[in-house]
Amino acid sequence: MDFELPIIAPSILAADFSKLGEQIEECNAAGVRWIHCDIMDGHFVPNISYGPSIVEDANHCTDAFLDVHLMIENPDQYIEAFVDAGADQITVHQEACPHLHRTIQNIHQYGITAGVAINPGTSLQSITPVLNELDLVLVMSVNPGFGGQSFIPATLQRLQDLRNMRKEKGAGFLIEVDGGVKPDNITNITHSGADVLVAGSAVFKAQNIAERIKRLNEKAQKGKETVV
Repeated sequence: MDFELPIIAPSILAADFSKLGEQIEECNAAGVRWIHCDIMDGHFVPNISYGPSIVEDANHCTDAFLDVHLMIENPDQYIEAFVDAGADQITVHQEACPHLHRTIQNIHQYGITAGVAINPGTSLQSITPVLNELDLVLVMSVNPGFGGQSFIPATLQRLQDLRNMRKEKGAGFLIEVDGGVKPDNITNITHSGADVLVAGSAVFKAQNIAERIKRLNEKAQKGKETVV
């Protein structure tokens, strides 16, 4: 992937679905390069969100990179459906994939990029064997399943540790953060090593979406310039 970093990835989970196309258009006008789609199944996480049809609708509203995050059990069963819906990248959870390497191969066979997400209680070392196979690692900064949660501060140290692991391995994956990203903490998050910032409520609950994206970008860039 060749993107100028950092990247703000608005999560449509927090959008007003009665105005989804209109709100994605506001993101387009603000220059977003990624749109994030959070898929929940009511099994791996308590909530149910939406499926491939909404991802397809989103794809029709934007040329942005569609970043699909599967918080579901048995993700291999649904990869093809999300690829057909327009996913440019699919991220699965380490905790939901007993055959993680095979699942990553399954995603790559469709010619798209693959990510792995890890929950706050999961060791970074659990994904060490597959780091060189990945295009992205998503560090959950809240427990998955609900929007609007507060950022877990210990995530900052995990980001620094993951950045060191990437350097030691000579790997090229991007580091993404999902959960509780807001204007008042985004500088510290990119300062700690995050490349991609998923922002749901911080974008779609703002009175002016374009102004909020601009502010998040400015603050994220400030942190990226002083990475620890």
